Amino acid sequence: MQSLDTYVINLDGSDDRLNAISQRLAGYGIGFERISAVDGRRLDLSAVADYDADHTERYMGRSLVGGEIGCYHSHLKVAARFLQSDASYALVLEDDALPLCNPVELLDRALADLDAIDPEWLLINIGNNKLKIATPLGRYDTGGYQCELVAAHYFPMTTSAIVWSREGARLFVEQHQKMFAPVDNYFRYWLTRTGHGYSFTPPPVTTTDAASQILASAGRGRKTNKRKWYYGFAKQYRLMQDKLIAFVKKTQFRRLDGK
Repeated sequence: MQSLDTYVINLDGSDDRLNAISQRLAGYGIGFERISAVDGRRLDLSAVADYDADHTERYMGRSLVGGEIGCYHSHLKVAARFLQSDASYALVLEDDALPLCNPVELLDRALADLDAIDPEWLLINIGNNKLKIATPLGRYDTGGYQCELVAAHYFPMTTSAIVWSREGARLFVEQHQKMFAPVDNYFRYWLTRTGHGYSFTPPPVTTTDAASQILASAGRGRKTNKRKWYYGFAKQYRLMQDKLIAFVKKTQFRRLDGK
């Protein structure tokens, strides 16, 4: 496999969480670069230049919270850092990630296969257990943990553990203009439409029980933040539209390795 760099997103001052994930990764012999998370918990959203409040309310049926903006900016930050390196791939972990096997060992084999199946792949979600509308591609056994690589036509949510190709990170950074959704919702929107998104089932990485500090907001949960009267309709329309697109993409999917 070509070179893979590992990054951990961690808020300044969250030393316990950093120590915990350091120990988890050290158990697999994995080193990493820490990326200081963007703390959005006390942001004045009206002063965030790349936040489109109107588009967000139309698409999500609610506004975002500062923690969601901080999480989005954190992932932009780590993607940009990866592009400054010479590595071919980037494994990006939030500090509550809990590997169930050695993710680098798994990727060492799976990425070579994926490069043959789809040389234009963009992003892999390796940390979500809710997978729908997917095409199975190949099974892997990593230290006794078995999982399957799939083409994720309906790209799964959460960003606790993702893997970038250089092209995927480049497009994410260079095409970024305005935020209109949390970063995981944006990844679903983007990759469901373009294709070239992948995942594993069951996931090789899960999360601890620790609440996300990157997504935390002062006194306001993101699920109830300034919901519009049409919130339920907007959500159902978004889900149905994405699933319809994903079904079409599934019928059109062709692997390029001849298998």
